Amino acid sequence: MSDADPTYEGRPLPRPRDEVVDQGLGFDVATLFTRRRALRLFGVGAAGAVLTACGTVSGGSTTTSATTTASAAPGEIPDETAGPYPGDGSNGPDVLEQSGVVRSDIRSSFGTGSATAEGVPMTLELVVADLANGGSPFAGAAVYVWHCNRAGQYSLYSDGVENENYLRGVQIADAAGKVRFSSIFPACYDGRWPHIHFEVYPGQADITDSTKAIATSQVALPRNVCETVYAQPGYEQSVSNLEKVDLSSDNVFGDDSGALQLATVTGDVTGGFTVILNVGVNRGNARGPSRTATTS
Repeated sequence: MSDADPTYEGRPLPRPRDEVVDQGLGFDVATLFTRRRALRLFGVGAAGAVLTACGTVSGGSTTTSATTTASAAPGEIPDETAGPYPGDGSNGPDVLEQSGVVRSDIRSSFGTGSATAEGVPMTLELVVADLANGGSPFAGAAVYVWHCNRAGQYSLYSDGVENENYLRGVQIADAAGKVRFSSIFPACYDGRWPHIHFEVYPGQADITDSTKAIATSQVALPRNVCETVYAQPGYEQSVSNLEKVDLSSDNVFGDDSGALQLATVTGDVTGGFTVILNVGVNRGNARGPSRTATTS
């Protein structure tokens, strides 16, 4: 490598002729951990994605801080299984065909459903970057989110909630690429690390065809926040389930301990938690009609 070859944050680029966002997963992960380390040492303020360490747990509440900037695009979000309960028409029920699915508050069912999911309040913010366009905000992208309730059940599928469609909804990314959902903190059920599913579509017109999803992934939730939430009434089963799993051995996040999927979380059990993740997607991707999923 010559003296004229470009560097990023003092490190030589493995692909000097390509953009920073095209340097590969290994380079992205190294960048992620470098920034997290800087934040721990010097406090919030390093440039990049939403990158802060989770705060401390004291007296049954969690206090954290977060900074969101857009000076560097996140790495491409890992492609994960949609699981056996997607509700997108690829495996039985299709909530994306129903009028009313585009909504910000997903705590209650809509249409023929009538139930409301109870639990610790959670706001989910996903900030979508278009890596095919230099990592710029992906305005207009449609993001479908779904997750289990505090008992570990999925609406449309689990016994007793087959006729409900709560904890499922779509939002359209704003000019900053952000979508925001009001929900409840999901359970930890047997065999899986606590998580939230999501799919990204190029636009709202595409959500009725699951094969047009350009990203299918999951948000990993930090252990210290989970432990705080699961100490609350209604989450009793999650306590023992969380003790039996680990982020590094989870069958979805285990390959890299969720390096690009571990959310930043702020808040407490009284006022609710805000879960934030920057999501890099490539609009050239597509699931394809033959893709199936069995992992929850």
